[in-house]
Amino acid sequence: MGATSEFYNELKAAEPFFILAGPNVIESADHVMKMARQIKSVTDELGLKLVFKSSFDKANRTSMNSFRGPGLEEGLKILERVKITYDLPIVTDVHETSQCEAVGRIADILQIPAFLCRQTDLLVAAAKTGKVINIKKGQMCASSVMVNSAFKVRTSGNPNVMVCERGTMFGYNDLIVDPRNLEWMREANCPVVADITHSLQQPAGRKVHDNPLQAPVDGPTQWPLRNLKSLLEELVAIGRVTKGKQQYNVDLTPVLEDF
Repeated sequence: MGATSEFYNELKAAEPFFILAGPNVIESADHVMKMARQIKSVTDELGLKLVFKSSFDKANRTSMNSFRGPGLEEGLKILERVKITYDLPIVTDVHETSQCEAVGRIADILQIPAFLCRQTDLLVAAAKTGKVINIKKGQMCASSVMVNSAFKVRTSGNPNVMVCERGTMFGYNDLIVDPRNLEWMREANCPVVADITHSLQQPAGRKVHDNPLQAPVDGPTQWPLRNLKSLLEELVAIGRVTKGKQQYNVDLTPVLEDF
């Protein structure tokens, strides 16, 4: 777990932030390799820490006939190729306890999907790989749930945990972003990740595709590759301003003298 802890500390120390980015699902080996190369080129130019993200299986598609990905075995081979070729850390989802050991041999971060954020057996199995665990907050959950989920990972012997905001239910088939969650989830005492793509359910960031309109999964919500650099440049500028602000100790006692 020593190497994992070092990687985890690198993420926490990343300035102005680290980024998890890539196509939503593995479409083919050639496509993933192309995307990894081009996204890495952008983040290297901007000096950002990149963790490459893509799923080997989208297990909760609405339709039985929807594209899901290449599956566990083939998907991990492709992600391992990305990792070795471009020297990139990898994050991918796990949906079942039986997947965790195999995924943990390749991925640097195991991601717990939002619908599964309270599943104790899955959290424990993921934690026991010793890899960083990124838990996505369920759309139906309060931020306090993430404190408990992170605790499950830690009490399983793994201190390397992150929590992720991905939106809150606002009626049927609609989400909103409550920015207060980003602060409240700090109670989990770990890094807080913002999954803007899924939070807004509209084009935003993080999931990236070179041809979103033809993507087999979540096409309209994936950020166009050609616009990635300009988006990240703006976010870097914002991040450097906000992280550079002076920290104040607020004194609420009465002012006893004139200014």
